[in-house]
Amino acid sequence: MLNALKLLLLFGLTAVAEIVGCYLPWLWLRKEGPWWLLLPAALALTLFVWLLSLHPAAAGRVYAAYGGVYVAVALLWLWLVDGVRPSVWDMAGAAVALCGMAIIMLAPRPV
Repeated sequence: MLNALKLLLLFGLTAVAEIVGCYLPWLWLRKEGPWWLLLPAALALTLFVWLLSLHPAAAGRVYAAYGGVYVAVALLWLWLVDGVRPSVWDMAGAAVALCGMAIIMLAPRPV
């Protein structure tokens, strides 16, 4: 159980780093934010790549499972940062995506 929580936390941190790395350039481009937003964005994307490398499974499996966590974290970002409350359908979709992540990452594998 502790390993599953660590894995979920690592996926969550990875998703936040990616979202920040993409959100800041979006602010710069779409909301005419200051140019220096690109500097922390580059750092966040670098952190994102490094965090992906810490996952214990094969890269393809990690990328597939990560997508489920990304969906859930993006909806949390939508609510907390953008101020848009996710709908019941958004939450249901995130739950399905997280179930898919759990199946991919927690399935028994031959040693």
